[in-house]
Amino acid sequence: MSRRLEHRTALITGSTSNIGRSIAVAFAGEGARVIVSGRDDTRGAAVVARIRDAGGTADYVHANLDGTASASRALADAASDLLGGRIDILVNNAGIFPPATTLTADDAMFDRVYAVNVKAPFFLTQAVAPRMVDAGGGIIINLGSWVARLSVPVGALYASTKGAMETLTRAWAAEFGPQGVRVNAVSPGVIANPDRDPAVEHPADALMRGTPAGWSGHPDAIAAAAVYLASDDAAFVHGAVVDVDGGRVGVAVIAQPASFRG
Repeated sequence: MSRRLEHRTALITGSTSNIGRSIAVAFAGEGARVIVSGRDDTRGAAVVARIRDAGGTADYVHANLDGTASASRALADAASDLLGGRIDILVNNAGIFPPATTLTADDAMFDRVYAVNVKAPFFLTQAVAPRMVDAGGGIIINLGSWVARLSVPVGALYASTKGAMETLTRAWAAEFGPQGVRVNAVSPGVIANPDRDPAVEHPADALMRGTPAGWSGHPDAIAAAAVYLASDDAAFVHGAVVDVDGGRVGVAVIAQPASFRG
C-alpha cells in the first residue's frame, strides 16, 4: 500500500460516519495521523478503533460545530494539541441536509443550515489557515455537492450552502495559495450510506439512472479523491472542484438505438 500522507496530520470534521468516516480511514491508511471529530462519541470511538486496529493512528475530538467562531476555534485548538501543535490537512466535511423545500423552510432552519454548512467551516478555516501558513504550508479540502450546479426541485437551501462552499474554495485558493496553503474541493454525487440495508432501494438512487455510472456511489470513492487532493500528486492543483459523481453533472447520456448497440 502507498503511504502518500506519511508523517502528516489531518483533521476531518463530521467523520463519525459515511463520507467523513471513509476519508478518515483512507487518510490513516495512507500514513496520516488523524483526528476524527463529530457529535456522536460512540460512533467516533468506533472509527478510531477501526483505524487503530488496522495499524493507523487516530484520536477523537467531540465537536458540535454550530456556526459560532468559538466552537470552530475550540475544535482547532483541541485537534492541534493532540496532533503535536500542527494541522497539515483540514477536511471541511461536516454538514446537514434538511428535507425541505423553499416554501417549507423557516427562519430557524435557514439559520441552522447555514451555521453548520457554511459558517462552521468558514470559522474553522479562519482558525486553521494562519497556523498552516506559519508552519510553512498546508492543505484544505472542502466538500461541495452536485446539487450546487445541477438543479433539483427540493433542497434549495442545502444546494445554496454547497454552492457557497465551492465559491469559498476558489476564494480561499486565491487568498491562501500564495502563502503555501492549497485549497480544493470534492463534489460528491449521489452517495449511498454503507450502513443502510442494501436490499432496500433509496429514493435518491433514481437520480443516478441514465448516468454513465448508473448507480449510487460509495463513500470510499470520495475518500480516494480526498487522498489525491491531500497528497503531493496534486501539488499543482489549486481552487479545483473535483466532481466524483458518476457523471451526474458533466455527462448527459442519450439512449442509443438498438442498431448502435453491441
